[in-house]
Amino acid sequence: MRKFASVVEVLKIIGIVFVAAVAIRYFLFQPFVVEGSSMEPNYHHGEYLFIEKVSYRLHEPKRGDVVVFKYPNNPNINYIKRIIGLPNETVRIEDGLVTIDGKLLDESYLGDDTKTYVHGNPNGTFEITVPDGKYLVLGDNREHSSDSRDGWLLPKNFIVGRSAVTIYAQK
Repeated sequence: MRKFASVVEVLKIIGIVFVAAVAIRYFLFQPFVVEGSSMEPNYHHGEYLFIEKVSYRLHEPKRGDVVVFKYPNNPNINYIKRIIGLPNETVRIEDGLVTIDGKLLDESYLGDDTKTYVHGNPNGTFEITVPDGKYLVLGDNREHSSDSRDGWLLPKNFIVGRSAVTIYAQK
């Protein structure tokens, strides 16, 4: 009888650990592997991240946050990009620069020689007022990123979480 009680206790502990692990992954943190070069030089292909899922339940996303989200044109695919434009702001891209409501955006996280152009037209202008509930996102590797310059905006409910910790950085 004593062995049976010990087995039951071990099974209880395994069950509690399993439930806790599922709850942590579903509600708090989720692993994510960066695919592609769209976020270089800050995030690289093959890097292993943890994204946290709590903060946007407490406050709205902020400009500069790096988020993982379901791609609006195919929700089965996850993307990682940086939030640039917030709801009700007017974002303009012209002459390689990004302005928000007429003010130059500080993008010190980019390389000094990085310019932002309209895809396929370096002399073009892109301007949009971001509607409520949506965000304009750009990859840090502006020359090689599928992002809001392609004509889509990120709905808040498509955000999976915010990049919190890089666990493994590939060299």
